[in-house]
Amino acid sequence: MSGNETQKHPLVTELEQLLTVHRMGDGWYLGMRKPGGKGRVFGGQVIAQALAAAQDTVGSERIAHSLHAYFMRAGDEDYEITFRVERDFDGGTFSTRRIIALQKDRPILNMAASFQKLEEGLHHQEEMPDVPPPEELKDEAQLRAMFADQVPEKFRDNFVRERAFESRPVDARDWLGGDKRRPARQDIWFRLRDRTVDDPAVHRAMLAYQSDSWLLGTCTLAHGVTWMTPGMMSASLDHAVWLHGDFRVDDWLLYSCDSPWTGRGRGFNRGSIYTRDGRLVATCAQEGLIRLRPPAAE
Repeated sequence: MSGNETQKHPLVTELEQLLTVHRMGDGWYLGMRKPGGKGRVFGGQVIAQALAAAQDTVGSERIAHSLHAYFMRAGDEDYEITFRVERDFDGGTFSTRRIIALQKDRPILNMAASFQKLEEGLHHQEEMPDVPPPEELKDEAQLRAMFADQVPEKFRDNFVRERAFESRPVDARDWLGGDKRRPARQDIWFRLRDRTVDDPAVHRAMLAYQSDSWLLGTCTLAHGVTWMTPGMMSASLDHAVWLHGDFRVDDWLLYSCDSPWTGRGRGFNRGSIYTRDGRLVATCAQEGLIRLRPPAAE
């Protein structure tokens, strides 16, 4: 990671620009579309842009401590996203905002976010799992390259494309499935590919963005299925993040995920995010659609 602003990794610069929302009027914001994006908008992008819009209405002295989002429709990469922020509450310590994300005047996401003026309090936390450090693990990009020739050509470019975050799974998964069941938990180290600005609000938005990675796939591990399994349908239904402490997304963070339940076409997933020195800085939860239908008869 260079840390040289003039030589910043272009994907990091692109992400910074993507998560910078633009004021359009009182309570209205515009989120840009991902350059070159195709198909569905990544859910983490909509959440992060919604958080950035809400943060702009409360000021820097109050920081986001929780968000709860519901996905209603898939976003379309061909269009920008408009955000409406409602200022529901401003108290002595907390502020609450409601955010609606729209494309073509139709809501694609509803989100509530709460912001707090920092104060001291009692403290305890669950310990970080004992896992190998990132230096001892292969980059996910290397692992994906090993499977690339087995991925259908129409999905291959997206499967192997370089991402703004580098990641190193503790136990690499088989993206092709093959009925290889394993416990529904996974641990992944991740960090931004280059240094970013020092603004903590930017780091919180980027963490919200990346928190939508890996989480839904955790519940499929127990069943030996992936997005490549014939008849498999998956989509995020809701997503929640609780932000506990300070962190930088351009330093290594551990995402420790588990799934306690699947059923009724849905899978529930939890995730804890730790700094390298073992501080629990965020907790996430997500329920998603995991619908397995018999392949259509020929």
